[in-house]
Amino acid sequence: MGIQYVTGDATDPVGVGNKIIAHICNDVGAWGAGFVLAISEQWPQPKVEYLKSRRSLSLGAVSIIQVEPSIWVANMIAQRGIHTFADVPPIRYDALKKCLGSLAVEARKLQATVHMPRIGCGLAGGKWESVEPLIRVALPNTEVFVYDLPR
Repeated sequence: MGIQYVTGDATDPVGVGNKIIAHICNDVGAWGAGFVLAISEQWPQPKVEYLKSRRSLSLGAVSIIQVEPSIWVANMIAQRGIHTFADVPPIRYDALKKCLGSLAVEARKLQATVHMPRIGCGLAGGKWESVEPLIRVALPNTEVFVYDLPR
Protein backbone atom coordinates (compact mmCIF):
# COMPACT_ATOMS: atom_id res chain seq x y z
CA MET A 1 0.00 0.00 0.00
CA GLY A 2 1.93 3.06 1.19
CA ILE A 3 1.81 6.67 0.10
CA GLN A 4 1.35 7.74 -3.49
CA TYR A 5 2.10 11.34 -4.40
CA VAL A 6 -0.30 12.94 -6.86
CA THR A 7 -0.37 16.32 -8.58
CA GLY A 8 -3.90 17.59 -8.29
CA ASP A 9 -6.63 18.67 -5.92
CA ALA A 10 -7.38 16.53 -2.86
CA THR A 11 -11.04 17.58 -3.06
CA ASP A 12 -11.22 15.67 -6.36
CA PRO A 13 -9.78 12.32 -5.22
CA VAL A 14 -8.46 9.81 -7.75
CA GLY A 15 -9.49 6.19 -8.05
CA VAL A 16 -12.64 4.18 -7.48
CA GLY A 17 -14.43 3.02 -4.37
CA ASN A 18 -14.83 4.70 -1.01
CA LYS A 19 -12.55 7.63 -0.24
CA ILE A 20 -11.81 9.67 2.87
CA ILE A 21 -10.38 13.16 2.46
CA ALA A 22 -8.38 13.95 5.59
CA HIS A 23 -7.28 17.35 6.79
CA ILE A 24 -6.24 19.10 9.99
CA CYS A 25 -8.38 21.55 11.93
CA ASN A 26 -7.57 23.72 14.94
CA ASP A 27 -9.04 23.40 18.43
CA VAL A 28 -10.40 26.96 18.68
CA GLY A 29 -13.24 26.79 16.16
CA ALA A 30 -11.59 28.92 13.47
CA TRP A 31 -12.52 27.73 9.96
CA GLY A 32 -11.58 30.10 7.20
CA ALA A 33 -8.07 29.68 5.83
CA GLY A 34 -6.02 27.02 4.09
CA PHE A 35 -7.37 23.72 2.76
CA VAL A 36 -10.71 24.15 4.57
CA LEU A 37 -11.61 26.78 1.98
CA ALA A 38 -11.31 24.21 -0.80
CA ILE A 39 -13.43 21.77 1.22
CA SER A 40 -16.07 24.44 1.83
CA GLU A 41 -16.25 25.19 -1.90
CA GLN A 42 -17.14 21.55 -2.56
CA TRP A 43 -19.31 20.61 0.44
CA PRO A 44 -20.92 22.63 3.26
CA GLN A 45 -21.29 19.72 5.72
CA PRO A 46 -17.71 19.51 7.11
CA LYS A 47 -17.74 23.19 8.11
CA VAL A 48 -21.23 22.93 9.59
CA GLU A 49 -20.24 19.91 11.68
CA TYR A 50 -16.99 21.54 12.80
CA LEU A 51 -18.69 24.78 13.84
CA LYS A 52 -21.45 22.86 15.66
CA SER A 53 -18.82 21.22 17.86
CA ARG A 54 -16.46 24.20 18.24
CA ARG A 55 -17.15 24.60 21.96
CA SER A 56 -16.01 21.05 22.65
CA LEU A 57 -13.10 20.60 20.24
CA SER A 58 -10.25 18.59 21.72
CA LEU A 59 -6.88 17.69 20.29
CA GLY A 60 -6.87 14.20 18.83
CA ALA A 61 -10.59 14.14 18.01
CA VAL A 62 -11.79 13.16 14.55
CA SER A 63 -15.15 13.77 12.93
CA ILE A 64 -15.98 11.81 9.78
CA ILE A 65 -18.66 13.43 7.60
CA GLN A 66 -20.16 11.77 4.55
CA VAL A 67 -20.38 14.33 1.73
CA GLU A 68 -21.17 12.12 -1.27
CA PRO A 69 -22.22 8.47 -1.62
CA SER A 70 -18.57 7.29 -1.64
CA ILE A 71 -16.71 10.30 -0.18
CA TRP A 72 -16.20 11.27 3.46
CA VAL A 73 -14.25 14.17 4.95
CA ALA A 74 -12.24 13.64 8.13
CA ASN A 75 -11.93 16.78 10.28
CA MET A 76 -8.90 15.94 12.45
CA ILE A 77 -8.20 18.23 15.42
CA ALA A 78 -4.41 18.33 15.50
CA GLN A 79 -3.65 22.03 15.69
CA ARG A 80 -3.51 24.07 18.92
CA GLY A 81 -4.88 27.49 18.06
CA ILE A 82 -3.91 29.25 14.86
CA HIS A 83 -0.70 31.10 15.71
CA THR A 84 2.92 30.22 16.42
CA PHE A 85 3.95 31.09 19.99
CA ALA A 86 7.55 31.07 21.24
CA ASP A 87 8.65 29.48 17.95
CA VAL A 88 6.23 26.55 18.48
CA PRO A 89 3.90 26.12 15.49
CA PRO A 90 0.23 25.20 16.00
CA ILE A 91 0.67 21.57 14.79
CA ARG A 92 0.58 19.00 17.59
CA TYR A 93 2.20 15.79 16.38
CA ASP A 94 0.88 13.68 19.28
CA ALA A 95 -2.67 14.77 18.45
CA LEU A 96 -2.06 14.06 14.77
CA LYS A 97 -0.82 10.57 15.63
CA LYS A 98 -4.03 9.93 17.60
CA CYS A 99 -6.16 11.32 14.75
CA LEU A 100 -4.41 9.12 12.19
CA GLY A 101 -5.07 6.06 14.37
CA SER A 102 -8.78 6.87 14.37
CA LEU A 103 -8.64 7.54 10.63
CA ALA A 104 -7.08 4.10 10.06
CA VAL A 105 -9.95 2.41 11.91
CA GLU A 106 -12.53 4.28 9.85
CA ALA A 107 -10.70 3.58 6.56
CA ARG A 108 -10.68 -0.15 7.34
CA LYS A 109 -14.36 -0.09 8.27
CA LEU A 110 -15.29 1.71 5.05
CA GLN A 111 -12.70 -0.13 2.94
CA ALA A 112 -11.65 3.34 1.82
CA THR A 113 -8.55 4.92 0.41
CA VAL A 114 -7.30 8.07 2.15
CA HIS A 115 -6.64 11.35 0.35
CA MET A 116 -5.02 14.50 1.75
CA PRO A 117 -2.88 17.51 1.02
CA ARG A 118 0.42 17.63 2.94
CA ILE A 119 -1.50 17.86 6.19
CA GLY A 120 -0.11 20.02 8.94
CA CYS A 121 2.53 21.61 6.72
CA GLY A 122 0.74 24.77 5.67
CA LEU A 123 -0.76 27.15 8.20
CA ALA A 124 -0.19 24.62 11.02
CA GLY A 125 3.58 25.05 10.53
CA GLY A 126 4.55 21.39 10.57
CA LYS A 127 7.35 19.69 8.67
CA TRP A 128 6.56 16.95 6.16
CA GLU A 129 9.57 14.97 7.33
CA SER A 130 7.79 14.70 10.71
CA VAL A 131 4.27 14.14 9.36
CA GLU A 132 4.98 11.52 6.69
CA PRO A 133 6.35 8.88 9.12
CA LEU A 134 3.24 9.29 11.30
CA ILE A 135 1.07 8.53 8.27
CA ARG A 136 3.17 5.50 7.28
CA VAL A 137 3.00 4.03 10.80
CA ALA A 138 -0.72 4.72 11.36
CA LEU A 139 -1.93 3.63 7.91
CA PRO A 140 0.39 0.82 6.79
CA ASN A 141 -2.35 -1.24 5.15
CA THR A 142 -4.26 1.65 3.61
CA GLU A 143 -3.71 3.20 0.23
CA VAL A 144 -2.90 6.88 0.89
CA PHE A 145 -2.77 9.61 -1.74
CA VAL A 146 -0.99 12.87 -0.92
CA TYR A 147 -1.80 15.76 -3.25
CA ASP A 148 0.36 18.66 -4.34
CA LEU A 149 -1.31 21.40 -6.35
CA PRO A 150 0.09 21.96 -9.86
CA ARG A 151 2.59 24.81 -10.06
